Amino acid sequence: MKYFFLGFKQRFSKECFAILRLAGPIVVAQLTITGMSFVDTIMAGSVSPTDLAAVAVAASFFNPIILLLQGILMAVTPLVAYQIGAKQAFKGGNIFRQALFISLILAATAWVILWFAPNVFNVMDVEPQLVGLTKQYLFFVSFGLPAFALYQVLRGVNEACSNIKAIMLIGIAGLALNIPINYVFINGLLGMPKLGGAGCGVATAMVNWFMAIAMLIYAKRSTTLLPLKLFEQGSGIDWAIISRIFKLGLPIGGAIFFEVTLFSMIALLLSPLGADIVAAHQIALNFTSMVFMLPLSIGIALTIRVGNYMGEKSLDKAQISAYSGVILSIIATLFIATATVLFRHDIISWYTNNTAVAAIAAPLFLLAATYQLSDSLQVCCAGALRGYQDTRFILIVTLISFWPIGLGVGSILTFTDYLTSEPMGVIGFWIAIVLALTACAIGLFSRLVWATNNPHKLHLINKEA
Repeated sequence: MKYFFLGFKQRFSKECFAILRLAGPIVVAQLTITGMSFVDTIMAGSVSPTDLAAVAVAASFFNPIILLLQGILMAVTPLVAYQIGAKQAFKGGNIFRQALFISLILAATAWVILWFAPNVFNVMDVEPQLVGLTKQYLFFVSFGLPAFALYQVLRGVNEACSNIKAIMLIGIAGLALNIPINYVFINGLLGMPKLGGAGCGVATAMVNWFMAIAMLIYAKRSTTLLPLKLFEQGSGIDWAIISRIFKLGLPIGGAIFFEVTLFSMIALLLSPLGADIVAAHQIALNFTSMVFMLPLSIGIALTIRVGNYMGEKSLDKAQISAYSGVILSIIATLFIATATVLFRHDIISWYTNNTAVAAIAAPLFLLAATYQLSDSLQVCCAGALRGYQDTRFILIVTLISFWPIGLGVGSILTFTDYLTSEPMGVIGFWIAIVLALTACAIGLFSRLVWATNNPHKLHLINKEA
């Protein structure tokens, strides 16, 4: 028994280091993406609270749509990782080509939805200036949708190959470009129109095209990706692969959609309460989204590691990898949550010098620190379950957690006195976020325990992608 536990400890330590080596570049890559939103928030906020609120409200429309698209295409990573683990990397090329076809359809659909989405303002009491800036932002940012979809497919292939450095470097370059382009279009320099916060939409679209083209050039020249035969002539549309991508990707995309709409709908529902409240919500949400990149990156690393091990039929290694990632994430999040509480006022000062907005944001940061542990646990469990290609349960848990609990209870606490002596305002929604993420973490961790002990019941062993 002594030697069994010693062996387990050694394998656990080795897997932790492997996850960290993989997650490190992923963190940087993810932070560059979130960093663009951080830059948009700060630069729009420097113009006025209304411009900051416009970016927040526009994100409420844009983020659920593009993250649903991204979630569906995230199926590429576990599917290709499985084939690599099974020593059949050449099959990854066909998965890639079918995903490209899907990405074009998804981008076109997203463009249509985004075009009509602002009509919701017709039934809401929102400041006309805020509505105008939001519509402008959405119009400009929609031109980057095809590039965003292409980039996600290429990113998924590189992640499956544990080839994260290219993603990281292109992300850094995109973030570096985002800042001067924002500045030009916000302030109307170099002969460009002065667009205020809406100029961030132009910058986002342009950066999406840069990153997609850069990733495509890299993929064509990379020797690491040669075994996948990405650009070889295929046999056309393969409905079996397309069906497999949707079967795995739709629950992933749906789960992300339910989570993102929780936060996005909160911004929309808060908009009648004034720009200061929406701005404070956006500041707290933007910061927590940024620190969330660490557990999210560990979750992505778990998708890759567990997916490889499942392809190898190494079930014990897959189990050790899943639990190693969860423990690592919890440890890291405890430090992040503590720092959030201790330095919340300093962090808020990065975003705004408006005392009214800062006063509203401060208590939100305390609640954000409270939910970070649950958020970390749920995203790592979801990442491991994607590696097991077990995604339907994720969809069910997130739907129940984020809509009935998050939006439902949150709306009651915020706007009514049904559960409290008086409406709680924005605090009510953030209390509901804590409850929703806790419920989600409990549900997904329970499923992960079941999956690691019953992988044969997932019907994935010896299954073709």
